[in-house]
Amino acid sequence: MRRGVLGTRDTAATSLDLDGAQADEAYLIGPAASQQSYLAMDKIMRVAKSSCAQAIHPGYGFLSENTEFAELCKKENIIFIGPPSSAIRDMGIKSTSKSIMSAAGVPIIEGYHGEEQSDQHLQEQARRIGYPVMIKAVRGGGGKGMRIARSEEEFVEQLESARREARKSFNDDVMLIEKFVDNPRHVEVQVFGDQHGNAVYLFERDCSVQRRHQKIIEEAPGPGISPEVRRKLGEAAVKAAKAVNYVGAGTVEFIMDSQQNFYFMEMNTRLQVEHPVTEMITGTDLVEWQLRVAAGERIPVTQEEITLSGHAFEARIYAEDPNNNFMPGAGPLLHLSTPPADLYTRIETGVRQGDHAC
Repeated sequence: MRRGVLGTRDTAATSLDLDGAQADEAYLIGPAASQQSYLAMDKIMRVAKSSCAQAIHPGYGFLSENTEFAELCKKENIIFIGPPSSAIRDMGIKSTSKSIMSAAGVPIIEGYHGEEQSDQHLQEQARRIGYPVMIKAVRGGGGKGMRIARSEEEFVEQLESARREARKSFNDDVMLIEKFVDNPRHVEVQVFGDQHGNAVYLFERDCSVQRRHQKIIEEAPGPGISPEVRRKLGEAAVKAAKAVNYVGAGTVEFIMDSQQNFYFMEMNTRLQVEHPVTEMITGTDLVEWQLRVAAGERIPVTQEEITLSGHAFEARIYAEDPNNNFMPGAGPLLHLSTPPADLYTRIETGVRQGDHAC
């Protein structure tokens, strides 16, 4: 099997330095700015062809949920290690995904996902649903374009704020309105599908510890979740995957209330950075599964053969400024120390001491 890694030029070339040390071949794709490197589809395709690559694994971000890139790979007869472009497209728009999930019998939270977008109409829908409500951009993720309106008096202000951020982040300011769940838990289920119509779930992760809608702590399995609710969560996630003919690794995200009622939020059509906790409690290698399934093989185990053992936590460490409300920070990485990896401790990093965060 040919292994390769793409890297960038200048002080942010850490991924090339770290991954390239373990790869057979490494290729330069441009400067650190993602628009000129990891988001440059033509450059990546050019490298794939020149290296005679049979497939492209898009990683965690960048082009991993890009419909156009998945289509380009298909056009160029290179395997895209991920779901079909139709699944990426359908799950990439929140209003569309919720309609598909509702039709498939997956629980969704009460809300408005329609095309009428006037201030007055959206305010009427919020009044019908009942405050507090969540205002969300239909595209994107990462907490961008999301605001909570706790009363009718602040609705228009929060709507305008969400629209501004959505236009800036996604070039699309279409909004949906949903009932806001007080004291919610963010619970997501790891699913996996193959090209033969099979799909399984690998239990849930609790990702409720967040800052600015960015996950900080992931825990698997979710604490306090009963076996019955765990099974229902998994079965709902598999329904979601099968509804879009999903192939490969994906995550179905749910919001859960204090009574352990759960509702579909969205589906991430890629492998996520929190997948290691799932691997730790199931004894699986999800990247290996991705490669096998992309090559046309079936999922290597049945649902009954996937067992849950132990408990795992993942802490995501961000470059933040604690003296500035923990806003994202930049500058040199002066000190980095991690515990040694062992059977129970897993270290994954893209940086080394002395690197400079841009």
